[in-house]
Amino acid sequence: MKILKLGTVLCAATLLFSLGLSGCGANEAEAAVPEEETAAAEESGTLPEADASDFVLLAEAVPDAILEIRYYSTYNFVGDRIDGYEEPVALLTKEAAAALKEASDDLMARGYRLKIYDAYRPQMAVSHFVRWAEDIQDTRMKEYFYPGLDKSVLFDQGYIAAKSGHSRGSTVDLTLFDMSTEKEVDMGGTFDWFGIESHPDYRGITEQQYQNRMLLREVMLAHGFKPIDTEWWHFTLADEPYPDTYFTFPVNSDSVQQ
Repeated sequence: MKILKLGTVLCAATLLFSLGLSGCGANEAEAAVPEEETAAAEESGTLPEADASDFVLLAEAVPDAILEIRYYSTYNFVGDRIDGYEEPVALLTKEAAAALKEASDDLMARGYRLKIYDAYRPQMAVSHFVRWAEDIQDTRMKEYFYPGLDKSVLFDQGYIAAKSGHSRGSTVDLTLFDMSTEKEVDMGGTFDWFGIESHPDYRGITEQQYQNRMLLREVMLAHGFKPIDTEWWHFTLADEPYPDTYFTFPVNSDSVQQ
């Protein structure tokens, strides 16, 4: 099958994955690229979004980290395995993984390990979240992750969006694991809880829980990551190598070994 010019294919990819967001600036005739041609372009490596050559397996780059990849399981706010998570592995750009290794070494010296919930997230997974959010009747996991919210507000309040920084490959969701107690550190809230309680500076928790959040934040910032103000577990490499690229390859070991 003939592969379209890169600019046209990039435009088509934007249309396919943006779920209606404006994008390419091309006319309709140019934008209406058949889905099978876009898929062929991805398979052949024509699209930069399909290129995993700068990514590594986190288990190899940061061997001391514990992996609990929530979106490979059904224990997440959707209640299903998420599209694109084909193995319980974590991928990151080489640059982000190197910085995370430094953070891990720092914490190991203090008696902690990092526990990873999510890292690189393919665009197909983000699209899965959007489809789930649009299905207002599916509230199977409400009591565990958003008991205080009506599902209809998830878009307006920013909990679900058509794009995620995770898809750029240098963002990680994580917590601390205490080697002395052999348990997760108590952060005063669970990963992926939709609510103000997840804000790093939320003070409706104990002082020890707050200090635990601040320890994680301090170490991650010291090693080149930046936080966000709504999720204590979420950090992005400040100098991320692909600030404008949203990758599409699946989460599996083969993606980084080709």
